[in-house]
Amino acid sequence: QVQLVESGGGLVQAGASLRLSCAASARTFSRFEMGWFRQAPGKEREFVAAVSWDGDRLYYSDSVKGRFTLFRENVKKTVVLQMNSLKAEDTAVYYCAGTGRLGTITRTPDYWGQGTQVTVSS
Repeated sequence: QVQLVESGGGLVQAGASLRLSCAASARTFSRFEMGWFRQAPGKEREFVAAVSWDGDRLYYSDSVKGRFTLFRENVKKTVVLQMNSLKAEDTAVYYCAGTGRLGTITRTPDYWGQGTQVTVSS
């Protein structure tokens, strides 16, 4: 069973930065594609960012491109989402996600964390 545990959420003002971390228990973490999704109140969950198993390929939604940076540390089995220049519309519950099925992380991850709240005040 794969467990993903997020940390680092909180309340910040617009323009500030936050760093979200996701710790994975998967023995084969280095073969997993990993990503982040978010869900704002009253909205559907949406893709935010993802990284390939080797860290070479990165994917970002248009809404966060240029402001968020995703990287992974396979030795530590962690994925980090650095969020800069936060906006009120970034307010959401952020979920870490992972999958061992290559090419699917942006659409249908197999594993999810419990979520961490990010609130950006304007």
